[in-house]
Amino acid sequence: MRRDNNPEFIEALARGLDVLRCFEAGRPAMTLSEIAAATDLARPTVRRILITLEQLGYVRAVDSTFMLTPRVLELGMAYIGATNLWDLCRPHLKWLVDQTNESCSLAQLDGSDIVYVARVAVPKLVTLGVTIGTRFPALQTSLGKVLLAALSPAELDEVLAEPSRSGITPRWTPDREEIDATLRDVRAKGWAATDEQLAPGIRSIAAPVRDGDGCVVAAVNVNAHAAETSMDTLLDAHLPLLLRAASAISADWSAWHARPMETALARD
Repeated sequence: MRRDNNPEFIEALARGLDVLRCFEAGRPAMTLSEIAAATDLARPTVRRILITLEQLGYVRAVDSTFMLTPRVLELGMAYIGATNLWDLCRPHLKWLVDQTNESCSLAQLDGSDIVYVARVAVPKLVTLGVTIGTRFPALQTSLGKVLLAALSPAELDEVLAEPSRSGITPRWTPDREEIDATLRDVRAKGWAATDEQLAPGIRSIAAPVRDGDGCVVAAVNVNAHAAETSMDTLLDAHLPLLLRAASAISADWSAWHARPMETALARD
């Protein structure tokens, strides 16, 4: 069934992306039947999509199952490269890591989830692994709280109505009244914190990254393990450093997108 009434909508492309997205942590290899069930597509349709993706190098067949290949990373890295995200935030994330000795990340909102787009990690005890492209439910993370707090009421309603695609069941499940109170507090303070709301042992603080118009375009955080770093340390020692780094990234972000640029038409 077509999911969009726009006559320009390409259903076949949407189905191909559905197949790519159905591979998740915990099920890296799936049979044709499992993929059909996960995508709600007919087996013959899934078979044709998998044959196409295999010829393009995005999946490979292993015995009676299919797996993604590293080429899929090119799709996400194209976004990061096009926006110059890594070059913009790398020196500031590295500085923040050097100052705090904690892992630091940049994330953006995708539906009701956050997606990590840049990270400098410190080898430490962690409950949940994080890499570029990892997604978590936004509401239970400091990064997500910052991003949700920047939405209009209508946008927030739409996001909260969308189910998470992270595959994670968070510890904290607030009602709407508590959500609104939490986000009001984030707006008032200009930063957010979480203490084991996503999973045991994970606590963090985050601050917004803004563009030249003052709009929140991303969030940056300091992440720590509860057994090693207290909330007092995060708030008293690391928060001022985080706010400094967020301001520096925002300044570079604004400068990059305000740069003079001309596109010349190619001549025959």
